[in-house]
Amino acid sequence: MHHLTNDTKIALLMGGPGAEREVSLVSGKAVLEALQQAGFTQVTPVTVDAENPPIPAGTQLCYNMIHGVYGEDGGLQRYLEQRNIPYTGAGSAASKLCFDKILAKQVLQKAGVCTPKSEVIRAGERPSFSTPLVIKPPCQGSSVGVEIVREPGQLDAALASAGKYSDELLVEEFICGKELTVAILDGEPLPVIHICPRSGFYDMQNKYPSMYGGAGTDYICPADIAPEEAEVVQQEALRAYKALGVQVYGRADVLLSEEGLPYVLEINTIPGMTGSSLFPKAAAAVGISYAELCLRIAEISINCPR
Repeated sequence: MHHLTNDTKIALLMGGPGAEREVSLVSGKAVLEALQQAGFTQVTPVTVDAENPPIPAGTQLCYNMIHGVYGEDGGLQRYLEQRNIPYTGAGSAASKLCFDKILAKQVLQKAGVCTPKSEVIRAGERPSFSTPLVIKPPCQGSSVGVEIVREPGQLDAALASAGKYSDELLVEEFICGKELTVAILDGEPLPVIHICPRSGFYDMQNKYPSMYGGAGTDYICPADIAPEEAEVVQQEALRAYKALGVQVYGRADVLLSEEGLPYVLEINTIPGMTGSSLFPKAAAAVGISYAELCLRIAEISINCPR
């Protein structure tokens, strides 16, 4: 049993080689400040530029804040498991599974989790679904490459655009409804957040308007839905979290249809921890401060079986 103390040696990993590097650096800086304010004296920030980064000698916990490629896809987790270094977040197998939207979708469907109807097409193929539909490259985070096709005339351009990221594409039926997200901490769902983009949909530009120049997004937490609807959404998110084998924490994106069905889209295993990120907002709604949240993630992780 490891116990977290003020002199526990923590390596805070941020950056990474993927498209979400800049956001990761912001998340990492915020977590670093929070851990230092909480009294941790041995936190070493490590900016990761490539795979297999050098980890400081004597590290007792890696705090992983690398979103997207390598940090969230199971690569870093495998590397740390081989070195017997505890780390925050989901294990290597669950990370790899959640990062691949096609594999994750298969697991959710098999487990009977409510999720949009889908098919996988290869480059050059056309979907059998009629519009509106959604096209997603399987292994990009932060909505990178996602195309919503509302009418047939937009299909070719959307297929070409999403096809830049992958030879295989996931096509889903378009669900009209409320965009919600459920943060889950140690198997407990936090209050549901309603995501309301001011224009378009919740893409990189609207998530991080100060960095990417979008119109921005309004967040309502707890979500403006009936308590019984919130309960249904939380429970479906938790079913998905368990089906995919996620540990420590994660954030499920859910669409609540006009008929009241909670369609789980995906689980983020390294959710953003910037000042405007959703996980800290959900924690704050139940009185968990940002610093306390960072501490809880570290405490749960240090003895997490891998």
